[in-house]
Amino acid sequence: MELRVTDLTCARGGLPLIEGLSFALGRGEALVLRGPNGSGKTTLLRTLAGLQPALAGEISCPPEQMAYAAHADGLKSTLTVRENLAFWAAIHGLREVGPALEAMNLQDLADRQAQHLSAGQKRRLGLARLMVTGRWLWVLDEPTVSLDAASVALFAGVVRAHLATGGAALLATHIDLGLPEARLLDLSPYKAAIPADLGFGGFDGDNGGAFL
Repeated sequence: MELRVTDLTCARGGLPLIEGLSFALGRGEALVLRGPNGSGKTTLLRTLAGLQPALAGEISCPPEQMAYAAHADGLKSTLTVRENLAFWAAIHGLREVGPALEAMNLQDLADRQAQHLSAGQKRRLGLARLMVTGRWLWVLDEPTVSLDAASVALFAGVVRAHLATGGAALLATHIDLGLPEARLLDLSPYKAAIPADLGFGGFDGDNGGAFL
């Protein structure tokens, strides 16, 4: 099982941002996207997750095999930390949330409502949800936003454990997660040429994102 992308062209706002992109990602592997703002990292991840169509090319892995996490935490504010995890676990046919609580150091917050969490705590909860999806491929857009150094290290450990059990991760991040085994993919060479008469370049971003 693998994610294979062949000659992919992605667009944002009707303008192509990436063209001619091909790569493969198999179980046990991590791939980190690199490139300046506007290079298409978010657009690529949203396209892979099925949130927008590709203009051309092929994606071998269907979205239902991916867990996608973007900038928005997408938490249910009146549910507790444990209840939020249990909600997502039930959707994916799982029941046990204890390991996810422990992995992201949320045990002491398990009975606190999400609306009373700090930004960093909300992010840790959002990332803990990945562990209760049961999906082998994690597609992550800037997953460490709002995390301190200790929490970044916790998350890196979670990713490493996911890889060790046959999972895979595709990440767009500007920081070093301490995953020397991860490959890097620079999107700059794949930036689509914008016709000069349009008068502006491509752009990229996220209006809040989703979690699948």
